[in-house]
Amino acid sequence: METGVEPEDLGQDPEYAGRLEYHGDKKNGHNLRITDLREKDSATYKFRFITDQTGGRYYGDPGVTLSVTALQVKVTPTRSATSKTLTCSTTCTLTGSPTYIWYKNGQSLYWPTSQQYTFWTSETESYSCAVKGHEDLHSPAVCVQGQSCNRVTYTKRRICVLKESTVDISCTYLGYKSTTSTFWFRSVKSTPEGLTRDPGYAGRVKYTDKKTWRNEGSSILRISGLREEDSAEYRFTFKTNNFEWGHSFPGTTLSVTGNTTLYDTTVYH
Repeated sequence: METGVEPEDLGQDPEYAGRLEYHGDKKNGHNLRITDLREKDSATYKFRFITDQTGGRYYGDPGVTLSVTALQVKVTPTRSATSKTLTCSTTCTLTGSPTYIWYKNGQSLYWPTSQQYTFWTSETESYSCAVKGHEDLHSPAVCVQGQSCNRVTYTKRRICVLKESTVDISCTYLGYKSTTSTFWFRSVKSTPEGLTRDPGYAGRVKYTDKKTWRNEGSSILRISGLREEDSAEYRFTFKTNNFEWGHSFPGTTLSVTGNTTLYDTTVYH
């Protein structure tokens, strides 16, 4: 930190608005929690405290350097023309010893749980990866051969809205063959059921599907008159004549609230 330069209080930075929690006391120390992390949050964070003595401003050097990364599936050819090696890649080393979850065509696999594995490929298949415990932060689904594999991409991972308002949850999808049907469902359902058939959403749900081609398109789920019990994870699936997109692929998490909470912090960036 440059001498004579007043540090910026994170609590006053609009980029962190609504994403900070600060907890501290003399006995347990001081903790800063940043939620909904973004790659641009990567930085060195320092703590400052002020005493009633002249010049009594103290900084915790060298601070804590935070690196925020996004998961990405990298596909590497092998000696065999029919197999590939997949790596769940990050731009920095994750702390701890994470367990990885792999998704094939939207369905989670029981194995492998490692960061890398080799398998026989098909041009219809897409793969995504996540770290166990953070499944909502999965990588985008990627094709292992060509660009016409089955896949779903959600516009947003998390949405927070006020009670009694209306929300749009959207995604794009691509099927290797022509799609025959689509629907949205809540992830907590043991057997996926379209929301339009759920009595708890009667008269409050509308789908807007737009096909840009016979096997691809976009879909919007609109829920009106939102209630706090509507807070849930919403997922999309589509069917072709011989295929259905997996039900375990994480979707968009909706939080419905009637209150706004403000956090105060004295930690500096």
